[in-house]
Amino acid sequence: MPGGSDPEGAAAAAAAGGAATTAAGHDTPFSFSPEPTLEDIRRLHAEFAAERDWGQFHKPRNLLLALVGEVGELAELFQWKPDGGPGPLSWSEAERGALGEELSDVLIYLVALASRCHIDLPQAVLAKIETNRRHYPVHLARGSSCKYTELPREDVLKSESHGPAPGATECAPASRGEEGTN
Repeated sequence: MPGGSDPEGAAAAAAAGGAATTAAGHDTPFSFSPEPTLEDIRRLHAEFAAERDWGQFHKPRNLLLALVGEVGELAELFQWKPDGGPGPLSWSEAERGALGEELSDVLIYLVALASRCHIDLPQAVLAKIETNRRHYPVHLARGSSCKYTELPREDVLKSESHGPAPGATECAPASRGEEGTN
C-alpha cells in the first residue's frame, strides 16, 4: 500500500501524494500504486491529444521544451523552501497538490517524448540501472557523491565493509577525455 501498512495512514498519504510520516517525523516506506502503468499513461495522453488534434504540435522538440518548462515549474515550488526538515512532507495540502500536478506534468511529457522517439522507457530504465551498476560498484561508490569518472580506480583495494568506500570523502579529479555520461 502506498505510504506503508497502516490503512488509515496509507490512505492519507495516498491522498496527499506522499509517504506517511510517524509522530517522530520518520518516513514510512513508500511505494507507487500498480496502476496506471507507463503504457496506460502513454495511451491516456495519446487519446487526450488526439481528441484535440494536438499531435501536430507534439514533435520531439516541442515535447522536450514542454518537459523542460514543466521541470522549471516543479523547481519553482522548491525555490525558496528551507533545505532542512521533512521538506515536502510538511508542506500544506495546497502545496502538495501543486507538487503532484507538476510531477504529473513532467511524467506525462517524459512518457510522450519517449513514445514519440520510440523509446521503450521501462526497458531503457532497466538498461540504465545496469549501466549505473557497472559505473558505480558498491565497493567504490558507497557513501560517495563522486561521478563515476572520479571514483577510485578498480585496482584500489576493494573494501568489503559496509562503510564508505575508500576515497568516498573526496573525489579524484577526472582526467580529460575519460568523462562519459551518467
